[in-house]
Amino acid sequence: MRLWTGATASGLATWALPFVLGLAVLNGTLTAAGLGVLLAARTVGFLVAVPVAGVLADRHSRRGVVLWAGLAAAAAAPVMAVGLGRSIPFMAVAAAVAGAGQGACRPAYQALTAEVVDEDRRQQANAALTLAVRVTTLAGPSLTALAALFLGTGTLLLGIGLLWLLAALVPGPGARLAVETAGIGGRQPRVRVWAEFADGVREARAHPWFLAGLGALTAVIATGYSATGVALPMISRDEYGGEVVLAAATTAYTAGALAGALFVARGRPRSQGWTALAGVAAYGFAPLSLMIHVHPGVVVAAYAVAGAGIELFNVPWFTATQREVAPDKLARVSSLDFLLSYGLAPLGLVLIAPAIGAFGTGPVLGACALTCFVAPAIAALVPGARHFSRRRPCPKTMLEAGTGA
Repeated sequence: MRLWTGATASGLATWALPFVLGLAVLNGTLTAAGLGVLLAARTVGFLVAVPVAGVLADRHSRRGVVLWAGLAAAAAAPVMAVGLGRSIPFMAVAAAVAGAGQGACRPAYQALTAEVVDEDRRQQANAALTLAVRVTTLAGPSLTALAALFLGTGTLLLGIGLLWLLAALVPGPGARLAVETAGIGGRQPRVRVWAEFADGVREARAHPWFLAGLGALTAVIATGYSATGVALPMISRDEYGGEVVLAAATTAYTAGALAGALFVARGRPRSQGWTALAGVAAYGFAPLSLMIHVHPGVVVAAYAVAGAGIELFNVPWFTATQREVAPDKLARVSSLDFLLSYGLAPLGLVLIAPAIGAFGTGPVLGACALTCFVAPAIAALVPGARHFSRRRPCPKTMLEAGTGA
């Protein structure tokens, strides 16, 4: 419960920052250009911190990494509140620190889940964590907008700081990993951070299914997710005459993700890896539904399917990584996951708009949909992809998996 509470608080704080800064643009205390600078600074902080945190979380206490990352992000929030309307550079530094805290928490929490939860309950635990994120995403905008009627943007930023403080303190004091203290000769020799991160990359390469699945996920996020993020607002406005389709599709995506997480918390498909890859491929229906003018219900349904599919992938993916990867390298492998899958999303957002301007909306969306379908299909051909494991399940395990579904 403490792990779930801390992870939920960090997820809520991560989501809330860009939304609250967007409210600052609406009330005139921040310009659109300033918002872009702050979000870019946060992304840079995230990308820098993720690999470093992966190394630290494998070599030291994972709870300790969560503690210091959360405290750094908590301290950045009041600094941004002070700089709001006064100094964009001052706020940008704080936003970079907040992004670093966010990035450091991700691999540490991922490894901490494997450390705290028994293997036979990890899939339910991962589903519970992702359910919390989706509920936050569904209810957060309306609750934050309601709070903004009574509280200023600066006060909301302070609230984000309190959420990070909760995320830092709730998991409890750190304990050094057994692999750290059980080494030959006691204390391990000091190794450069990037050399240790390279050890994590080598561990990832030992699992072909992991590299294939990560490649598929990265391709889907960098193309399909980015394309719909750019195209959906434009198409909702130009083709459907307002923001109704945008709001309905976004809500349907989150509702679908909730349904997918609920299903995968109980379901155990016989071929979990193939099922997960089919789920992430379903994101292709989102850009496909935007290529031509169709009934709004089709767009909403496509986004619901995409949301369900992404959770059919996420939960087994996290669980398999926690099961298959060496425990003393889990945080580094997880940091590679977040670095590529989430780190390339901003690059996709940057490139999609010029591509639409050069080639048109339809061809770009078609190429993105094709990528979403083809990349997971190629990943499914890699050895170990069927079960997200190098080990072939025994017949008894497969029988239990089938009855669980």
